[in-house]
Amino acid sequence: MPNLNEEYPAADATLASTEATALAEEKPKAEPRPALGLFDAIAVIVGIVVGAGIFRTPSLVAANVESGTMFLSTWLLGGLVSLIGALCYAELTTTFPHAGGDYHFLTRAFGKRLAFLFAWARMSIIQTGSIALLSFIIGDYMAQIYSIGEFSSVLYAALVVISLTAINIMGVSFGAGVQNFLLILEVLGILIVLVAAFLFAPNEPAAAATVATGNGTSMGLAMVFVLLTFGGWNEAAYISAELKTGRRGMATALIASIAIITLIYLLINLAYLHVLGLKGMASSNAIAADLAQVTIGDAGMVLIGIIVVLAALTSANATILTGARTNYALGRDFPVFSYLGQWNTKASSPVNAYVVQGLVSLALVGLALFTRNGFETMVEYTAPVFWFFLLLVGIALFVLRRKEPERPRPFKVPLYPITPLIFCFTSAYLFYSSLMYTGMGALVGIGVLVVGVLVLLAIPRIRKQKEQAN
Repeated sequence: MPNLNEEYPAADATLASTEATALAEEKPKAEPRPALGLFDAIAVIVGIVVGAGIFRTPSLVAANVESGTMFLSTWLLGGLVSLIGALCYAELTTTFPHAGGDYHFLTRAFGKRLAFLFAWARMSIIQTGSIALLSFIIGDYMAQIYSIGEFSSVLYAALVVISLTAINIMGVSFGAGVQNFLLILEVLGILIVLVAAFLFAPNEPAAAATVATGNGTSMGLAMVFVLLTFGGWNEAAYISAELKTGRRGMATALIASIAIITLIYLLINLAYLHVLGLKGMASSNAIAADLAQVTIGDAGMVLIGIIVVLAALTSANATILTGARTNYALGRDFPVFSYLGQWNTKASSPVNAYVVQGLVSLALVGLALFTRNGFETMVEYTAPVFWFFLLLVGIALFVLRRKEPERPRPFKVPLYPITPLIFCFTSAYLFYSSLMYTGMGALVGIGVLVVGVLVLLAIPRIRKQKEQAN
């Protein structure tokens, strides 16, 4: 077992010494092994990002820009900003590959206490909230297709969490295989929509019932929606230790994924613009459904429903696959959570971490029994905490350059320090925006993070009580 202070040089000395003693008494644990190919990594990244958001947010973006050129430019700019972030992550993941991903970077840069709060946030807010959010989308569409009672959406959402968690517990190879299959189906569905948009669209864009552009437009707010739609590529960090193509392969996977995502988004939004026009997009509450109605007819409505479900399933599966790995890293470093830090060699996955993640996600799905807008609540719940910690990861790149200059870096972010500064500025802006434009859900998320602070303060006392009991 490596020395804890060597592995995490910024760790708090007192906390590290008590936990190092406990870890030293344990037998060597199973570790993650390379099991994913380059295509698997790209499928995970693209699958997380290209979710249901692209079928919801373009109308909000259109309502905040003044022309079609500006509309498309925001999506291109979103791709460039995401590429800048991916370049920063490429350096971190190739220099410090670890199943803990962001948790590992924050530990090395700022110590275990701050990293604990991040892992707590992932387990109780960020990742589990995202899983619940995606499950709500699937549940809402499935309830329209076939109702199974008053709480159809909630029941379907719960079934999604249980099923996808079980799939990933069966092993990383099986989970990645399902991910690849879902992504292929999703891309085929998107291609059908694109073909319909450019071959069967009327000569003139569909007329708008209500014009929403031209008044109160905001390029800044438009970029908030765009970058939220691009969110999720950073999940690549959690599979960096399991990539068979080596460290530089992760840089290739990140850059290639952002290029693919940007191309997909530009094509989809060009199709929206071509069929509906900017005013038609801005006044639409279901932009993809409106596109399908204009080009294909009533059958198109069913097709769009299927595509949205596939997109949400693809994102949910990838989010579940990567999310449990932070819980695993938390369990390895904090004996109080040692149950989470067990790696199942046969399945090549953190089975216990999957179970806990699934239970927390189900609890968040259950919140829909008390609120009728589960999707919006989960967005508010997760966004501020997510962007806060992403900002800290950006700062960690600067800290680690200074603290560990001798560490071999297979990939270095170009134009340092300008590139990571842009990444940090973008994350800070979205953190601010997520606080300003969200409601009570954001306060609940921050409250759960405060509970994590209390748990962190209680850990030494729990350790002391366990030692006295033994």
